Amino acid sequence: MNNAQIANLLLEIANLLELQQADAFRIRAYHNSARVVRDWGESLEDVVKQGRAIEGLPGVGRSTAEKIAEIVKTGTCQRLQELRAQFPAGLTELMQIPGLGPRRALMLHQKLGVSDRQALRAACLSHRVAELEGMGVKSEQKILEGLLMLDLAAGRMPYAEAAVHVQQIGEYLSHLPLIVRWEVAGSFRRRAETIGDLDILIEAGDRAAATKEILKYNLVANVIGQGAERLSVRLSSGLQVDFRFVEADSFGAALMYFTGSKPHNIALRRRAQANKWKLNEYGLFKGDTLIAGKTEPAIFRKLDLAWIAPELREDRGEIAAAATGKLPKLIEPRDIRGDLHAHTTASDGADDIATMARAARDRGYSFLAITDHSKAVRIANGLDEERLRRHAEEIRRIGATMRGFWLMAGVEVDILRDGQLDMDEKVLAELDWVIASVHSSMALGKDEMTARIIRAVSTGLVDALGHPLGRLIGKREPISFDAEAVFRACREHDVCLEINAQPDRLDLPDSLCIQARQAGVKFCLGTDAHRADELRFMEFGLNVARRAWLTAGDVINTLSPMQLRKRLRRATAKV
Repeated sequence: MNNAQIANLLLEIANLLELQQADAFRIRAYHNSARVVRDWGESLEDVVKQGRAIEGLPGVGRSTAEKIAEIVKTGTCQRLQELRAQFPAGLTELMQIPGLGPRRALMLHQKLGVSDRQALRAACLSHRVAELEGMGVKSEQKILEGLLMLDLAAGRMPYAEAAVHVQQIGEYLSHLPLIVRWEVAGSFRRRAETIGDLDILIEAGDRAAATKEILKYNLVANVIGQGAERLSVRLSSGLQVDFRFVEADSFGAALMYFTGSKPHNIALRRRAQANKWKLNEYGLFKGDTLIAGKTEPAIFRKLDLAWIAPELREDRGEIAAAATGKLPKLIEPRDIRGDLHAHTTASDGADDIATMARAARDRGYSFLAITDHSKAVRIANGLDEERLRRHAEEIRRIGATMRGFWLMAGVEVDILRDGQLDMDEKVLAELDWVIASVHSSMALGKDEMTARIIRAVSTGLVDALGHPLGRLIGKREPISFDAEAVFRACREHDVCLEINAQPDRLDLPDSLCIQARQAGVKFCLGTDAHRADELRFMEFGLNVARRAWLTAGDVINTLSPMQLRKRLRRATAKV
């Protein structure tokens, strides 16, 4: 059982408890535990097998820890089985539909007899859902949109979840003496936000023996196909992994071929054909003679191209840029000096100010912005003006004890429906860093939402627009606004666009980051960390930034504290 599978079962317990109308605290506790488990950096299966305690995880108490251990050992737990027995079998599938919720799923099952997604879609298309009391046409449309999201996401896995598999598979392969070399390719190497399957290239002396060893990997659920050049398996999580055996002289060509998107590879082949050469997964050929193939750089040189970073291989102009020396120097992890979005126990975080600050400093950062929620987000214990002022004082008191480190007093303030900010302007003006985010009324029309956001970023009080689309990948559709108009307003008022690094957000996505960069907007990276361990999510934000062609100069996290103070007008006034 990987962490995501365990989290899904904990989430199912929470949903079934909600149907049972159990205590709200217990329901919330399971939701929080599911989130912690899903994002935890270490395999809980390994923790259980090694006999170590799980109770040390933030928000995971003794009872939940026992259930996690039971799930790891048996694939389920008694409490989940008891809850499942109390409700119709198809209800779990309906509860997975974004925006539906457990109670509405039960109501639809009871009143319309639907027990799976296909039956629910048919009920929506025949408008039987809209006729129900408390539903209507808008609710029906929202359900159809949720069903479409599930269809689009079917068979795809978030990058962060796939990364855990890559790490585990890599550790296994690296301990097999038969395997000379292995590399992951495909959309994972391009660092796409979701992964359909994994392509892993392997150089091995004895392919048959290597295949036998790979099949001993404990997460292999079944074999899809097996041959001399490829072994395809499905893991217990449902992820398909294709192990492709490659000769040393063709390894670079195969890595290039299985990394690039289809349009990118077509463009490369056309460039080869212009020289009357042939390019495929086995190498670059002049007639029948192999002229390059062992390494990627050798093939790029033969094609008279600079080496193209995997994240750019999407046919977005990277080949022309590589031919003319105009590829950007992409932002790198070592460029990041700090994190500009983090929560504490003051709102809905799991760790206190000092713990978050120490964790950021331990990562080598020179600044961290504490940005707890404002009062509109009641479910997150949002701060009112008085609490925020006291919170800011505490942040600065702790920051004063940390030499060479700027602990920034900030807030994630809500953008209300009319575009006003959910906090007194005088209080906001006292802070070092203000992120403005949309958390409510997300179904507004495009024009109204555009006006709402522009009004907020035009106040002169906002430093960054937080997770601009408000989306949750595969779970919640993005809000709709005129990107060109919003980006123009951000540029005019010197407001950064956030790349939120939470694995289920990755917001702003790379395609819109490219558009915003062309509009002259600057960016900030924020992990939106709710506990110290989540500061590691910066990696995922960097993936988006690199796919968007961003350089260190495009992202203000690369500034020193002194440079950042100079950029932020209110901070400058305090220096």
